[in-house]
Parts: sequence; structure tokens; C-alpha cells
Amino acid sequence: MTPKSSSNAPSYTITCRMNHEAAALERLCQVVRIRGFRIAKMAVESVLEGADQTLNIALTIQGVRPVAMLQSQLEKLHTVAEVKLAAPVLTHGASRIA
Repeated sequence: MTPKSSSNAPSYTITCRMNHEAAALERLCQVVRIRGFRIAKMAVESVLEGADQTLNIALTIQGVRPVAMLQSQLEKLHTVAEVKLAAPVLTHGASRIA
């Protein structure tokens, strides 16, 4: 299976806070993939909040499908506490790192 080129696809930044549970991050990545988006960049930070451990995740994703649908699906994951969608990322003239 050959991945489609997403150089013309718009980019979005999503921040997500979720409970740190086994396979939680894998489920999040699976939802992103199934909804037709590609993860271009991801940063994950594990934070101890009282007795609970959470993950703060920043995703830059690319895709042509409606990003609001992805946001809605991520919010339905039982481990997700919050999902925020930033304005679309402008990629005109941006350099690509391979």
C-alpha cells in the first residue's frame, strides 16, 4: 500500500490532554489514521497532576477531510479529557525536513 502524497493537504494543530493509561496513545493515533489524517509532528509530555498522570499531546496533522470530525471522534475516547483545535497551519514556503 502506497501512502498518498499530502503535500497539498492543509495542516492543523491539535492539543489534547488525556489520562495516561495503557494503549491510550495508540488509540489516539489510530483514530487520527482512520479519520484520514497523517501525523506530521507529535510532541508528548507526561505530567503528574496530584495522584493522576496525564499526557499533554501536541499534534500537527495533515488531511483534506473535515478536521471537526476528527476532533469530535477524539473527544469520544474515554481517556481524553480535552481536545483543542488551533487555526490551520500555513505551509506556504515552509522548508521540509526529511
